[in-house]
This record gives sequence, structure tokens and C-alpha cells, in this order.
Amino acid sequence: MQHGVGNGGAAWGQPGPRPAAPPQPPIPPAQGWPGSPPPQSPHQPHQHHQSQPVPAVPEATGHIPLPPAGPGTGGAVLAVLLIGPAGAGKTTVARHWASTRPVPTAHVSLDDVREWVCSGFADPQAGWNEHSEAQYRLARRTCGFAARNYLANGISCILDDAVFPDRPVVGLGGWKRHVGPTLLPVVLLPGLEIVLERNAARSGNRRLSDEEVARIHGRMAGWYGSGLPIIDNSHLDVEGTARALDEALARALAAPGGWPG
Repeated sequence: MQHGVGNGGAAWGQPGPRPAAPPQPPIPPAQGWPGSPPPQSPHQPHQHHQSQPVPAVPEATGHIPLPPAGPGTGGAVLAVLLIGPAGAGKTTVARHWASTRPVPTAHVSLDDVREWVCSGFADPQAGWNEHSEAQYRLARRTCGFAARNYLANGISCILDDAVFPDRPVVGLGGWKRHVGPTLLPVVLLPGLEIVLERNAARSGNRRLSDEEVARIHGRMAGWYGSGLPIIDNSHLDVEGTARALDEALARALAAPGGWPG
């Protein structure tokens, strides 16, 4: 026995007349795109329509939309070195600045790269010797290579390191040799009490003794008088420090000869 489909419909699987589909309303064009006149039926005589101006449509691209560049460094491609003692907030501020720029920006931390060495890691806390110095040099070259690679592909890069003004072995000149002469150094130097407080909240080999923190902080004071911009972020949060960093970099870009370093 075969069952019909609907009232008076043909049997299932058997040919039969189908009811005409009800007329469908025309689909409106997508918002923001110009509509096109409906195609004419081949059985209808051709009609001449008065030409209508077509509004201009911005060209679509496959790029990810980014927020418009605001004040500060805007969309400039930069190589930045954020200098400061342990506990100054270099890594946190550098990561925040890189994450909030309106253009692609990478963050490379020297401490992170140094700790890629697992077995045989030469911890400077155990004493600075030829092994820790060799691993530092290797990490700095690795960071420099990464920065140059990002810059060559139009991506800004910010690095962070505790660079001492009185130590040529791990000084600013080595960074400029590995990254390039356009490297922009900025010093992050909060007060000693703030540095001690932040260091106390750290763990692992990132945490230093209070004596070591005080010694490093004192040596960083040598950057005063160097001509490099120094940001005292003792009373600034991460966002405020990142804004101060961007403003310092913007002033460097606007200066005729930049700053020394």
C-alpha cells in the first residue's frame, strides 16, 4: 500500500504534479553595500533604465582591524629596551605596553630567554662567573636576533634587562650591537622601598635578597645624568607607567637628534 503526501498528492516516490511555490519577496542587499537591479526575465522585453550613481565602497582587506593610533608613538615601528633593577616592574610594564599598542608589537624578556637553559643554568645569584656571563651573552644575542627578525617584518619589539651603567660587559653598547643603533633605551627606576616590596612578592630564582636588591638599585642610580629618560613609577600603576613610557618614546621620536645612549 502506498501513502499519499498531503491532500490529493502523488504517491511517495511516484511522479506527480507539484504545487507552485508561493512568490518570494526579493532579498534586500546587505547593509552598507549597493543594491543591484533584479535580473530581467528572458521572456520580458528589455527595458532601458536611467543609470544610477553607485556609491563608493571601501576596499575590503584581509587584515585584522586594529584600533586607531592615538597620541604617543602611534603606529611607529620601534625597538625599545626597558632598563631597571629587579622589582622595578620592567617585564610587567613591557608586556602591557606591547599588548595595548595599536600596531603589532612583541615583548622579549632577557630573563625568560636565559631560563630556556634548564640543565646547567648558571644562576647569577650563586655568583657572577664566566658561566653566568657566557649564558647572559648568549641570551642577549638570542634576544637581539629575535628583535631584528620582528623589526624586519614590521613588528615592533620591546626588550627588558637590568643593564648597569658602570658595567661594559653587560652594558647598553652590547644591546645596540645586537639589535641596532635605533634601539631606544628607557630607565624604569622606582624608589628603593617600592623595589624591596615588589621583590618580596616574587618567587623562585627571580627573588633576590634585600641586600642584593639594594646594591643593584644603588648602581642603577648611575643612569641619572646619562641623558636617558628615567621614569620613577613609585606611585604609578602598570597602565600609568606604560603611558609614561609611550610618552617618553614619543618625545624621542619627535626630537631632531633623539637622545644619547
